[in-house]
Amino acid sequence: MITSSHPADGRPVRHILSLSGGKDSTALAIYLRDRIPELEYVFCDTGKELPETYEYIDRLEVYLGKRVVRLNSDRDFDHYLQIYNNVLPDARTRWCTRKLKIEPFERFVGDDLCYNYIGIRADESQRKGYISTKPNIIARYPFIEDGITKEDVVRILEESGLGLPAYYEWRSRSGCYFCFFQQRIEWIGLLENHPDLYQKAMEYEAETGYAWSQRESLEELMQPDRIAAIIQEHERRKALKRNGRDRTLLQVFGFNELQIEDEGEACLICHL
Repeated sequence: MITSSHPADGRPVRHILSLSGGKDSTALAIYLRDRIPELEYVFCDTGKELPETYEYIDRLEVYLGKRVVRLNSDRDFDHYLQIYNNVLPDARTRWCTRKLKIEPFERFVGDDLCYNYIGIRADESQRKGYISTKPNIIARYPFIEDGITKEDVVRILEESGLGLPAYYEWRSRSGCYFCFFQQRIEWIGLLENHPDLYQKAMEYEAETGYAWSQRESLEELMQPDRIAAIIQEHERRKALKRNGRDRTLLQVFGFNELQIEDEGEACLICHL
């Protein structure tokens, strides 16, 4: 049970939930709205989010009846790309997460004692991991504590009237439109739903000399034969999953398809 309490020494404590624009952090905001009235909401804006994400955050703000603080108004992705000598972030460096998510949040908290509420569900409790290492920021996992699962999250969103973010029709997670953790079928979804953003992602590759994916450039990925092959493979995997035959040895030992392809787990603070 989550309680709004103060430490024994009488110091004030802040309760803060950082939103990604994804289903889990949004459902957690709804879940805690009346349980912790003083809860603060922040959104670390990279300047490169999907239009659907911005629209979803705006709708949530109306539902909460409380301001969602937008961070990074003066330091977006392009600012840090210059600092990092036009080297695009990848699954190993993740400078985008550190500079655009974690550090802005830590600056916002300052030296205050803070409970940071994180939307990891009870059915994925193994994901509990790094958000911030500052000792004054204490992670709390209400969904794990209260046994809230994915099915409950969907119910919470439906009952609120918000529903799922619109991008879930073609994308599996929140985050920048060019996130390097996207599956190739999601890049195709970006091409189909936001060709202008796909073009901008291609321009980053051309300007920096780096690619978002280690295996192929976006120009290569968008070729008709390649698109057809990606769609065919995606449908094959869906069929295997429906038939319960998609559990490879790697999956049995804890790695999912996205981890196998991209050699890492997507950043929690970006995608919850």
